[in-house]
Amino acid sequence: MPVNLHGRSVLTLADFTPDEIRFLLRLAADLKVAKMAGTEVPRLTRKNIALIFEKDSTRTRSGFEVAAHDQGAEVTYIGPSGSHMGHKETVKDTARVLGRMYDAIEYRGFSQHDVETLARYSGVPVYNGLTDQTHPTQILADFMTMREFTHKHLSDMVLTFTGEGRDNVARSLAIGAAKVGMDFRIASPRALWPEDSFVAEIRAMAAPTGGRFTLTEDPVAAVKGADFIYTDVWLSMGEASAAWGERIRLLTPYRVDAALMAASGNPYVKFMHCLPAFHNAETEVGAQVLKDYGIDCMEVTEEVFESPASIVFDEAENRMHAIKALLVATIGG
Repeated sequence: MPVNLHGRSVLTLADFTPDEIRFLLRLAADLKVAKMAGTEVPRLTRKNIALIFEKDSTRTRSGFEVAAHDQGAEVTYIGPSGSHMGHKETVKDTARVLGRMYDAIEYRGFSQHDVETLARYSGVPVYNGLTDQTHPTQILADFMTMREFTHKHLSDMVLTFTGEGRDNVARSLAIGAAKVGMDFRIASPRALWPEDSFVAEIRAMAAPTGGRFTLTEDPVAAVKGADFIYTDVWLSMGEASAAWGERIRLLTPYRVDAALMAASGNPYVKFMHCLPAFHNAETEVGAQVLKDYGIDCMEVTEEVFESPASIVFDEAENRMHAIKALLVATIGG
């Protein structure tokens, strides 16, 4: 059936049908080819997009800015101290102001409620660039990347996430996988599992698409037969650094190393990560963790991160193409 996403917000992939998700993936792939071939046609000329960032960003900000520029749109970056939102002005009021000036709004911050409020009151499409609950643009880029590295349909792929099971990326992968009928597995210590209500929601979502959802404490069992092994940082942005010790204790058995990759039994298995990744001690945080806890990597080893199996920078590039697809589909002329 024809897909029309004009005027739609993108707050979570739970709001989208399987056909709509696949449409966005096809559009992203087409736009990527057009950019590489130098045949891209701007569809966002004279459009203006507000980019609200309460959290720092490399890929999300760059992805939105380059995608908008390629398509002829202008953007306004509003950083953590760049507006009154949440300080002197309610999110609701800010939404109604920006909606009268901009054609769309991107929000990256701490609260899913805030991005939903922006969408409810602005009157223009709003895009979730990351919240405490979901990260839909990341998952679209991930699925796009997965399709580039295997001949399989999404519904035939096996994807394993190892690490914090209640992490916003793990939750978002679960939603996306359920929507497209994927075999998705989370390996995580029970203390970090998502709540039972979320698990029930995912299994209900997966039922009509033939998707499968597994939650286990055994990382080796979880990766058997996997096409892709995915992980994320052990401590999310905004969490207290005092929590590092407990997370390291809980999650060290879930680190992606060469042995875990080999346990998949798949010589073509690929490693994925949304980035940034703590795979060595060459960052301020990594150096501090080495000093305090005596480990030189966290969720993934340097060996795996820098191996031919790692497709993390393909994912990073595809953030821009996936975001461009959202912009074109929702506000394109």
